[in-house]
Parts: sequence; structure tokens; C-alpha cells
Amino acid sequence: MDPTTLIKEPKLSSRPEARRARASAARGSAERRVLITGGAGFLGVNAAVQLIGDGWHVTLLDNLSRPGTERNLKWLITKYPARTTFVKEDVRNASALAPHVKNQDAILHLAGQVAVTTSLVDPITDFEVNAAGTLNVLEAVRLHNPQAPMVFASTNKVYGKLDRNNVACKESQPIDFHSPYGCSKGAADQYVRDYARCFDLNTVVLRQSCIYGAHQYGTEDQGWVAHFVHSILNDRPLTIYGDGSQVRDLLDARDLCALYATVIDNIEKTRGEIFNVGGGPENQRNLLEVINQIGELTNRKPKFTFADWREGDQTYYVSNIAKAKSQLGWEPEIGFDRGLKELIAWARTID
Repeated sequence: MDPTTLIKEPKLSSRPEARRARASAARGSAERRVLITGGAGFLGVNAAVQLIGDGWHVTLLDNLSRPGTERNLKWLITKYPARTTFVKEDVRNASALAPHVKNQDAILHLAGQVAVTTSLVDPITDFEVNAAGTLNVLEAVRLHNPQAPMVFASTNKVYGKLDRNNVACKESQPIDFHSPYGCSKGAADQYVRDYARCFDLNTVVLRQSCIYGAHQYGTEDQGWVAHFVHSILNDRPLTIYGDGSQVRDLLDARDLCALYATVIDNIEKTRGEIFNVGGGPENQRNLLEVINQIGELTNRKPKFTFADWREGDQTYYVSNIAKAKSQLGWEPEIGFDRGLKELIAWARTID
């Protein structure tokens, strides 16, 4: 049996009744259409499930370069054949984007080079994908679909290493790009913000913290919660860079994707805005705590060794999510304890 047939569809997060009413009114009798760049990736598939559940037709644009994307794509188009369209393309190919941006009701830009370590090895490709690729998408929207909301998945890495001050990070924290990845994503972040000011586009920046969930395969360079889960389930040893005390606030992808929908449906409030998005203080954990919890839930004894700290690693990052809560009524609904159990349950179906 193809293992993709065993993947369970993640449950949709509940959404405020007011948001559902606005979405219904905006749809009217016509099906709304959304382009998701990086649509076959972990976040792209989760976002597609969320938006299809809200009545959208999704077009997934992806170059399928990341391991797991072909499996994710097969699962999604098998599950929702009438509600999905796939385009194999790369955001670095500027001339190819216009036909796919036209006639969309929204653009969700998730495509990117995702690892700090990769950026240190190949900073040119990192720049071409994250900075230039985002500019290509912005220009396609500006020239061919300027009214469409465009939501950009930025990163907490735009704030740099930060001091270990145990303070949740607000949007007012000065940006301080560190590592080529921080620079490329930070440049894209600022371009997206500025296109709302200079060109009156409906762009929104979400500075995302540590996202985890089903359809995430993970590596030690990115997607570390899933990497820990898959490794421990398969008795593979882990390498902990630093002392394991690094703190992150952990957010289930289903909660993030509910926010994507909310941001789009409230574009009159969100255009030009930046939101820090993570699990918040209630869902903060350090690496060793997560490893121990996975061990307990899987009845396995995790194997790991320590190595030197990596360049650009933040010792402490927790998102202050008060702005998203006050302006949009959004906050995480899936606590990390529950989300981790459900990630492990999904991983068991494929490992």
C-alpha cells in the first residue's frame, strides 16, 4: 500500500463565527481562488486543507525540490482532486509567474529556502530564492493582480540572535538580520511591507516562530520538532547543537493556517501590517524538554549527543502574540501537549 494513503487529514482549527460569516459573504456564489507558492511543502499542504475547508480552490506552485513534497502533493490532489491545481514552477523564474498570479483572489507566499545552515553553505541560492524570489512574486502581483491580498511567511530570524532575557518578542523589537538566511528573509519581509506603502498592495507579513505538525518531515536544520519525532521513532541518534536549553514557542500548523485565512478575510485591517506569530509563552519549551516528552509518548529512549552552537542560533525566542489577538481575535487553540501527540500519531503512519 502506498504510504501516502495512510496519512490522516489534520483536523481544522475552529474559527470565530464572525470570520466565517465574512468569508461566506466575500465568496458569494463564486468559488474563491488562492495561489499558494511552496504549496506542496509542509505549510502549503496544511494551508490548502484549511482554505479548501473554507470553500477555496487552491493552486499549488512548487518546484518539488524539498524531500517529502511529492508525497504531500500526491496526498492532497488525491484527497481533493476537484479543488486543487498543481503548477510545477520556481519563484526564481519571474517570467513564468504572471499567468498563475492572474485571476487569483489571494496569494499565500510560502516558498523559500528554509534553513540557516544551508544559507551559510550557499548564500547566493539562499538570496535568489528568498529575496529575489519574493520580489518576483511581488512584481507579478503589482503588475497583474494588485488588488489581491498577499500574505508572506516571514521568520523570527529577522530579529537576530537576541539576548537571553526571557521576554516575549513584540513587533516593535528592532530587526537585526543575522546569517544569510536572516538577511534574505529579512529583505523579503521589508519588501513585502514596503509594497503596501509604495504601491498600495494588500500585503501582510507574518513573522513565524517554530511551526510543527502533520506533513512535516523535518531535518536537523529546519523543522526540528518533526525531525526529533521521526528520528526517535526510528531509533536514529540526534545531534543537539548547543546545550539543549534553547527555548522556542511552538505553534501547531493548523492554528497558523487558521490565521492565514483570518488575515485574508480581514485584509482591510491587516494590509501593510506585521504580526509576530507563534505558540506564545504558554507553549514555550526547550529542546531537551521536547526530546524527553517525545521519548515518554513513544516509549523510546532518545539517543543524542551534543555539538557546538550553530551560527545565528537564538538561545531564547518566544513570540508576543498580543497584536494578533487584539486586532484579529486569534490565538492558538491547540496546545503543544496535544499537538505533539497528534504529530506522533501521524508520523507513526509513515515511519
